[in-house]
Amino acid sequence: MDADFADFVAAKQNGLLRYGMLLTGGDPHTAADLAQETFLRLGRRWRHVREVEHQDAYARRTMTRLWWSRSKRDRREVLRAEPHERAGDEPRPAWESELWAALQQLPPRQRAVLVLRYYEDCSEKEIAEVLACRPGTVKSQASRGMVTLRRLLGVSEGTGDSTGDSTDEGAVGRSGG
Repeated sequence: MDADFADFVAAKQNGLLRYGMLLTGGDPHTAADLAQETFLRLGRRWRHVREVEHQDAYARRTMTRLWWSRSKRDRREVLRAEPHERAGDEPRPAWESELWAALQQLPPRQRAVLVLRYYEDCSEKEIAEVLACRPGTVKSQASRGMVTLRRLLGVSEGTGDSTGDSTDEGAVGRSGG
């Protein structure tokens, strides 16, 4: 194995696994499979990937496309293990929150846009590169996703920041980009 590639995998594996957890609805097994397949594909093309300016974006794009094609194929059947009982004082994982449940109801592209924008703190341009679409598509998918999240969570459309801004970013919180 190329030493540069081994260093890349060591540096990026936790971040890609976290990203995979968000895409898959908190399924650690599917997230690990996605991360592994992503690194396999990157490894096969490492000579090319090594020269890419934004290797993180390239890796996220690869993972997103893998997840997207897998989610299209697997939409008919969703298998979930029953959760183990937890002690009453043990904190609940983030994916069991209302927001997480609502996020999982979004179409895959809207979910990917919102995860990349608000969790990964990517700009619209970076998201467009990851999803291989136009920045305008990113904006419309983010807007539709936020409207749906608000509806699912029972948040009124007029809720915004103190300036009266009711845009998507105003309701969620501002992040650079």
